[in-house]
Amino acid sequence: MSDNWTDRWNDRYSNETFAYGEQPNNYLKAQLEKLEPGAILFAAEGEGRNAVFAAKIGWTAAAFDISTEGKKKAMQLAESNNVTIDYQVGELQTLNYQPGQFDAIALIYAHFPADIKSPYHHILDKYLRKGGIVIFEAFSKTHLDYLAKNEKVGGPKEIDMLFSIEEIKADFPDYEILELTETEIELSEGAFHNGQGSVIRFVGKKK
Repeated sequence: MSDNWTDRWNDRYSNETFAYGEQPNNYLKAQLEKLEPGAILFAAEGEGRNAVFAAKIGWTAAAFDISTEGKKKAMQLAESNNVTIDYQVGELQTLNYQPGQFDAIALIYAHFPADIKSPYHHILDKYLRKGGIVIFEAFSKTHLDYLAKNEKVGGPKEIDMLFSIEEIKADFPDYEILELTETEIELSEGAFHNGQGSVIRFVGKKK
């Protein structure tokens, strides 16, 4: 991953305020509350809002990101909420997760560079136990139309970093699909996710 990519996220997370707020993503919150707590991994977790929420409701929460500034904010948020999270910084293939380690994996706006997004999904799949759950929400390829009308809604401007239903089916082939849809939503998450956007939502159970 390029230094420019890392610098971009360090810059975004270096401000005192939380770029996407301190509250969990609504879709993630709704899905986690349906499940029995276990061990969960948050990909591209940034400032920790989702991992901290999971820890507060009884999950053993692990997270990774490329941003050291993101980790600083996440640990600050965890401390202020009296929970602990295991947060690693680095590229996924360099981290020390184990096959079958997790009961759930959360990909919430985990927009990786186009050349690694499918490989990362395949690596993450190995870390999920059989019967484990993937929870996914991220911008769809249709989102570019929304972004053109309102930059405040956020999201990548490169179509190859965005998602389609077909890509999710290809990246997670050995899953029972509990939900897979493209839908329009209204976002209000901190300074960088505001307004109408188009997202892919996916919940899958590993066979």
